[in-house]
Amino acid sequence: MKKLLIVLALVMSASAEAQEIKKWKMSDLLAYMEKSTQPLIINFWATFCVPCVEEIPYFQEITSSYKSDSVILLLISLDLPSFYPEKIAGFAKKHNITAEIIWLNETNADYFCPLIDPRWSGAIPATLFFHGKSGYRKFYEEEISRSKFEAEVKELIKAGRSDNTDTD
Repeated sequence: MKKLLIVLALVMSASAEAQEIKKWKMSDLLAYMEKSTQPLIINFWATFCVPCVEEIPYFQEITSSYKSDSVILLLISLDLPSFYPEKIAGFAKKHNITAEIIWLNETNADYFCPLIDPRWSGAIPATLFFHGKSGYRKFYEEEISRSKFEAEVKELIKAGRSDNTDTD
């Protein structure tokens, strides 16, 4: 009985912990991208965006299946300042979001959107597949299907293994 209580307490304490939500400026994100040598999937989303939330479970599932290829899924929250950090962390816990979440502390989309892609209108979901070492960069301003996402992850990994910088 005592062992059962200890195990139960450990499970409850582990599940009670909420993810720490970091706060970055655009310069922090760009510096992270510049320094990274791993395949990055950077997804721009918000807790109130239904298509964004629908993508996240299979983004996490597929990304974790390529863990041996060092693929990183970074979820960049574009939620309102009043959502940071408690509402975002609570949402992440409720929806079992395990990928790292960063809250983008920027309010001027005319500034930060073109830094990601000059064609980005600011609509979400939006996802950037990026590999700094190979120069691979592919941007989607739309909800991405499970099959399309997995195909893009494979292309991202392939780009990182070669010197191919063709992104079309």
